[in-house]
Amino acid sequence: MKKKILLGLGILYGLLMLNAGLNKIFMYMPPPPDLPEKMKQLIAAFETIGWLMPLVAIVEIIGGILCMIPRFRVLGALMLLPILAGIVLTHSIQEPSGFPIAIICLAINTWFMVEDKHKLLPIIKE
Repeated sequence: MKKKILLGLGILYGLLMLNAGLNKIFMYMPPPPDLPEKMKQLIAAFETIGWLMPLVAIVEIIGGILCMIPRFRVLGALMLLPILAGIVLTHSIQEPSGFPIAIICLAINTWFMVEDKHKLLPIIKE
């Protein structure tokens, strides 16, 4: 039962990250009209660094796909961890309305890593 829950959660979480990455490239979902000015400035600052958003998008796409495949889920979670840290920090400081979903995503990501910690232990041992 636990494997089925992890598989379903991995697919949903992977699709969420895949969608976020694809949206950064193709801009098919416009930002909400009531976006605070600080967030608009932050997004504009990120976009002035020409390589940053495409890099984040590529990592989100690859990490999302890997999270959907049980064998590579921990690798996808590990790839997405720094991006999620940035998302949590951004929403805790700039836009608190998105903080709950950011924490939920971080909890799911952490659960994936805890479930496959035996795959991560060789990395931290030496």
